[in-house]
Amino acid sequence: MRAEKKFLTNEYVTRLNASPFFIVVGYQGLKVAHLTELRKRLAQAGAEVHVVKNTVFNVAAKEAGIGELNGSLTGQIAVVTGKKDISAAAKTVKNFAAEFDKLKLKFGYLNNQRLDEASIVALADLPSIDVLRAKLLGLFNAPATKLATLINTPGTQLAQVIKAKSEKAA
Repeated sequence: MRAEKKFLTNEYVTRLNASPFFIVVGYQGLKVAHLTELRKRLAQAGAEVHVVKNTVFNVAAKEAGIGELNGSLTGQIAVVTGKKDISAAAKTVKNFAAEFDKLKLKFGYLNNQRLDEASIVALADLPSIDVLRAKLLGLFNAPATKLATLINTPGTQLAQVIKAKSEKAA
């Protein structure tokens, strides 16, 4: 292997090892301006996209312990990686693919488990991690709110009875 290819392969091995996920997309026919727009949108989601040659990525995936991807890598591919939330990156890619027909979801990996296109779309349809956290906190907070209301109810009712009695007497 030439020195340039080794350097590129090592760079992709480092990216794959640093990211808990990656999504492979086909970008054939996509213009440079559109790819630049995708990069901007993914940066907001805490992810990035890199165009890579199939052979280089296949070797990098093998070296990163992912396995053989030969049958899956066809056409012009780009790889989305990130350090945060896969659902935010998947949502960005899904929305971009709907907006520009040229981008095609192929497959992905999450913690060394292969994801097909349907799984990536399902992840994209999940609410963001912040929304899920808010819902979870709401679930924890609901019983405490009900308990406080229940404890305050007899006092409130007693105050209403006393007020009614005093108004009747006046």
